[in-house]
Parts: sequence; C-alpha cells; structure tokens
Amino acid sequence: MTEYVFQSPLGSCIEDFINQKRAIGFPYDSSARILHHFDLLVAKEFPQERTITKDICTAWLNAKPGEHPNGLGRRISPVRQLGKYMRGLGYNAYIIPGHIPNKHIKYEAHIYTSEELRAFFTAIDNCPASPFSPTRRYVIPMIFRVLYCCGLRPAEALFLHRSDVNLETGKVTIRESKGWKTRIVYLNQDLQEACKVYDTLLESLVPNRMAFFANKDGNHYNRSTLNHWFHEFWDKLPQSRMVRGNPPRVHDLRHSYAVHRLNQWVRDGEDINALYPYLSQFMGHSCYADTDYYLSLVEDFYPEMEQRLSSINNDILPAVYYEEE
Repeated sequence: MTEYVFQSPLGSCIEDFINQKRAIGFPYDSSARILHHFDLLVAKEFPQERTITKDICTAWLNAKPGEHPNGLGRRISPVRQLGKYMRGLGYNAYIIPGHIPNKHIKYEAHIYTSEELRAFFTAIDNCPASPFSPTRRYVIPMIFRVLYCCGLRPAEALFLHRSDVNLETGKVTIRESKGWKTRIVYLNQDLQEACKVYDTLLESLVPNRMAFFANKDGNHYNRSTLNHWFHEFWDKLPQSRMVRGNPPRVHDLRHSYAVHRLNQWVRDGEDINALYPYLSQFMGHSCYADTDYYLSLVEDFYPEMEQRLSSINNDILPAVYYEEE
C-alpha cells in the first residue's frame, strides 16, 4: 500500500478521506494515487483554494485532452467522492455532476488465442534479470500464469499475501475481491508445483516477505508496474501487430480464462447448466448476469451453444455461496 504526501491546502482533507476509506476495509490504493495527482494539480494551479471549486474540477476534467471516457470516469470518481466527503464536513465543496462523463464505452474483450498465449508465456519465461529489481525475473512468469490459470482480476493477484497461498493444498484465498468478499480458488497441479519452486526462490531473495508476488522490499508491486510488464513483452511479439480492434490488456487474461473454460466444456460434452454456477463463483461474480457476458463471447465460436444454454437463468440455477471469513 503506497503512502503519498499531499501538498495542497486540501491535503489534510484528502488524507483523512483516504484513511476513512481504508478504515472500513477498502484498500483504496488506485484511488489514492488519483487523488495524489489531483492534489498536485491543486497545489500547482490553485494554491490559495481551501475547498474544491468548479474551476479546480474543470481543470481536472481537462487535464488529459482526448482521454477515453472510461479513463476519465475513473479519474472523476474519487474526486467526486472527496467533494461529497468535504461537503459533509461543512465545506462549500463543488461536486462533479453524476452525468459527467456522459458516455461510457464498453470495452470489447480480447480473447487470446492458444498461439498468442504460447508466444507470450515463452517471452516472459525469458525475462532478463534486473539489478534494480531482483525479484521481477521470477515474479513476472508466475503472476501472469496465475492471472490466466485462475481467472483472477489483476488487483487480486497483486495483493495476494504469502499466507493466502497454501502450497500444500493449492488453496488460494482471495481477500481483495471486488465487492470485498472473500472467495477461494485452487491452483491446478502443474501450477501448484511451479508456485512451490517460485516461492522457494523468492524466500531466498526476500526472507519473511509479506506479499506472495513481492518486490525487493517484500511488499506488493502496483498495477502500473503489472501493466508495464505486460506491454514490455506483449508489444514486442509479432502476434501483437495482428490484433484488430481494442488492444489487449492484462485483464483480458481473465476473460480468456472464462471463455476457454466454457469452450472446453462444450468440446467435452459437459453439462453447462450444472457447471455454470461454479464458474460464476470461481470468477467472483456477485450475480449470474456478470457471467452471462462470457456466454455471448463463446457463442461467437460455437453457435450451437445458444440452444444448449437457453435454459440457463437465475430461477433454475442452484445457489453457490462465498466462503466468508
């Protein structure tokens, strides 16, 4: 968890707001980073302001010309929440209206082919050593395998503690899940054995580390580093230049896991109705509507699935519960 120094007159309110979020269980790391950049803008351009004004918000909205609406939405959200927090404290804070941005574009997932995955994993397996980050050559090949093989969200893998991964049973406890629910996933046997070798190597480099995927200090890497690693290797592959549509992302490894799993079940003639709830639980979805997204992707490859899956709905699917701790 990164700690920031806030320099503007709003700094103390921002810091208290972040502490409040974390006190009730939110990691609030990416939002804290956004608020840090917001604070830098206020300190530089509005050093006399003691509250959030419309002019400050306008400058923040225009800070990245040509920005994708989804990215703008992510930058706006914590500033809007901060405004509401300051209003509650009695400040005359401006709150960015809820209709901004007025357009949300659904990102079309890239489903990696077997050839693309083989090329990517071969590339990261040859990750060079770095004198500045001695753990990265071991972390990179393993974290991307865990992301794909377990269908994890990037933050779920990044924030795994060593104590969350039971290498004897293959049980992985996901504590930083979306919606702040705990869930359990299991490593397959090959991945479990690979993780044992990885863990031994990391322990020799960083004894008694906290993070499973640890930097040289034993702490978690951040999401921007994970994205940087992905592009460092993916962008050099010939396959990357053959992609049409939206550029692939780290998160698409999760989407690919779900689609590939459904595809395999179809090939194997499995009962999708029976297995579907367990995929939904494994992915950490709070409702089946979230998992239904993957069905539409599978149907692009297997038109016959539309009829086979037509009986799936919330009324007939058995309940699957999270393991609460």
